[in-house]
Amino acid sequence: MENININWGKEPLTKGLSEKEALEKLKKHGFNELIKKNKKGPITIFAEQFKNLMTLVLIGAALISWFFGERADAITILAIIVLNSILGFIQEFKAERSIEALMELSAPGAKVVREGKLSHISAKYVVPGDLLLIEAGDRIPADGIVLECTGLMVDESLLTGESVPVEKKPRGSDRVFMGTISTSGKAKVVTYSTGMNTEMGKIANMLQEIPDEYTPLQRRLAQLGKYIVAICLIICAVVSITGIMRGEEPYNMLLTGISLAVAAIPEGLPAIVTVALAIGVQRMYKRNALVRKLPAVETLGSTTVICSDKTGTLTQNKMTVKKLYIGDKFIEPQKDRFPSSDAVKLFFTASAVCNDAFYEEKLMAEPESSGDPTELAILKAAWTAGIKKPNLDKEYKRIHEIPFDSDRKRMTVAVKRKNGESYVFVKGAVDIILGLCSKYYGPKGEQPMTYLDMKNILSANERMASSALRVLGAAYKKLDGSIDKNSLEKDLIFLGMTGMIDPPRPEAAKAVETCIMSGIRPVMITGDHKMTAAAIGKELGILTSESQILAGSELDKLSDKQLEKASGRIAVYARVSPKHKLRIVKALKASGHTVAMTGDGVNDAPAIKEADIGISMGITGTDVTKEASSMVLLDDNFSTIVAAVEEGRIIYDNIRKFIRYLLSCNIGEVLTMFLASLLYMPVPLIPIQILWVNLVTDGLPAMALGIDPPDNDIMRRRPRSKKEGIFSEGLGLKILMRGIAIGLGTLSVYALMLYLTYNDIQRARTCAFASLVLSQLSFVFECRSEHRSILKINPLTNIWLILAVLCSLGLLLMVIYVPFFHTIFDTVALRGIEWIIVVSMSLIWTIVSVFTTKKKRR
Repeated sequence: MENININWGKEPLTKGLSEKEALEKLKKHGFNELIKKNKKGPITIFAEQFKNLMTLVLIGAALISWFFGERADAITILAIIVLNSILGFIQEFKAERSIEALMELSAPGAKVVREGKLSHISAKYVVPGDLLLIEAGDRIPADGIVLECTGLMVDESLLTGESVPVEKKPRGSDRVFMGTISTSGKAKVVTYSTGMNTEMGKIANMLQEIPDEYTPLQRRLAQLGKYIVAICLIICAVVSITGIMRGEEPYNMLLTGISLAVAAIPEGLPAIVTVALAIGVQRMYKRNALVRKLPAVETLGSTTVICSDKTGTLTQNKMTVKKLYIGDKFIEPQKDRFPSSDAVKLFFTASAVCNDAFYEEKLMAEPESSGDPTELAILKAAWTAGIKKPNLDKEYKRIHEIPFDSDRKRMTVAVKRKNGESYVFVKGAVDIILGLCSKYYGPKGEQPMTYLDMKNILSANERMASSALRVLGAAYKKLDGSIDKNSLEKDLIFLGMTGMIDPPRPEAAKAVETCIMSGIRPVMITGDHKMTAAAIGKELGILTSESQILAGSELDKLSDKQLEKASGRIAVYARVSPKHKLRIVKALKASGHTVAMTGDGVNDAPAIKEADIGISMGITGTDVTKEASSMVLLDDNFSTIVAAVEEGRIIYDNIRKFIRYLLSCNIGEVLTMFLASLLYMPVPLIPIQILWVNLVTDGLPAMALGIDPPDNDIMRRRPRSKKEGIFSEGLGLKILMRGIAIGLGTLSVYALMLYLTYNDIQRARTCAFASLVLSQLSFVFECRSEHRSILKINPLTNIWLILAVLCSLGLLLMVIYVPFFHTIFDTVALRGIEWIIVVSMSLIWTIVSVFTTKKKRR
């Protein structure tokens, strides 16, 4: 452990390190991160390209060709293997770099004091000797000593296995450790170990054993690949053995078997799925949605319910005090200023002292502020009445604090004035605070609170809440002696309440409308009063005449089965705690919904983890909430969730598009080879031609389909079921039928040219090769939509697809007309009449589809 000066009275400690000192320590100790031992390097990634089954089949084909003296075929096959591996390497290398970049963006942060100023930095830049500020929900970035703390509890289960949080005490008697989580309270901590020197560093090997995360779609496709390989091997064996038994040359039959193997396996499918997901994730990031877990991309497309916090997500999170209720009367600001009466000053003093935010207006400059928007709104209003936070901080010194807790719904501080007097100030929910009060501040000052007084206060509270105001009450009492924690919040004097408004985000109403149009039900969850929640819910269009609002107290009275049954009608939940969120998620999931749930506090983590899509706030969210989530909103905006759902649907649609294209083409190739073998015809396509088709004609257009723009109605469709397979809605039948059409068309051209050219196999084979390529290139435009014909789709909306098709056509003409390639690909230059036959047979099914495709409505 580094020798660190922990002299509490020294100025350097309160100011933290200087930037120069921090830089020197960073050079000495390195980044505050665990060493990644299992990180894949470029050489490893490239070597792994040769491990897949398709590549092994091709290598076997090359060895057999070399053994039988076909050196040109063997060299060409090996060249294609290397080229395909280079393409796979580029794709995977880019994906690795993209994931690293995204991980960097979602890396834990740290609040550190440098040169007397609070800074938010990446945890990797924390060094020994740094002064950290820790709050509830923060993941502790390094090992450190607790200097000062209030109610600090730390979850150390990652290190000790103990699930109960540990209480920490100040003045160097207790320590905190990297990777553990603060569950409550606040603390100042000085770090002494970072990176691999921490306790967490000692178990770094265990932390690094994180398996690669595959999406459900990738797992289904991997399983599909195994079935294809099994079927392929059976077909290869049947065709080869049948041919040999009828007297065919074993070498020719082996080549036929290899050709079938090459034709059957869609080797480009996994790579294109990975690229499509990576591109989609990057596109989501540009729309302020950071995807942390790839399965979220697929699940987003089937989301049926979005449960969203109100404050900051559906609203602007810019609170403004609009009304006070003090001394049995409402007080509104005049010209944005509140009166400076004694009652108002006392109320604002209590509300500002019991406040963790900071606000100071400056001459000819923007105000300096930091903290929670609600608390900032109170400080701004207090400033207009002459109550200034900087002055209060000098006048009142905190001697005890009970931080705000979402279950308690209040914050309490005990303070000592310069004159020696001690007070307790409490701020929080009006109904909660009233239950702690025996007196209230009325028109004549302090007086006993009667039942009628309490009823009037609650009535005023409801009036303010029904106007969409967020209401907070304040109370106080003078302490006569030492602090008694058991009686600290008893016999308080109610001072009044403040009503604040947080207006809805301008784009939120439109996003809610889009949700409803998309078959997604938006649900608002808030800790605010039922009246406030109802007003905002109606303004946004979430709460309608057909839906209901439920308060947390009412929710507690329902059994899980009753809540499950009622959840379909409830659009707004008010006065809820984090534990209620978990019940809401479970109820919605039990009733068959795919649920997205937002949250920012540490207590929201269980609900976020339970949801199908856990969404944390990027600005206000705690580290532990982000850790539990599948997606982070970088702008804390509800409309970003809807944008992410749209992107999820687009990605899934595009994956279906290129699966349809690749599998149809591969079925066509297999059928061409298989039927020719059964009909005792010469092999219509040699292995090198099929390799070329799979690499050029299959690969490039399929990649372009992966970035295809969406159908115009993508957000007007109903959400797909999460149990729905990739071949649902008749996609499997479409693939099979079009594969048969491609195969029969190619074989028909081959048979016709054999007849017309008196068995000129090379010319017939070239025509079959060209016909197969043109059939696939025309078919790719049909794959752009499952619901509309190609005449209804603007081809210029995907310029990359046009370029891919033109590139494939150019390479086809090069293989047919450049003499150098005639020997390699066994082709000849085609004549005009032959092109008429080839083009006619290739386009016939596309023309048929134009007149048979009907727009499908979901």
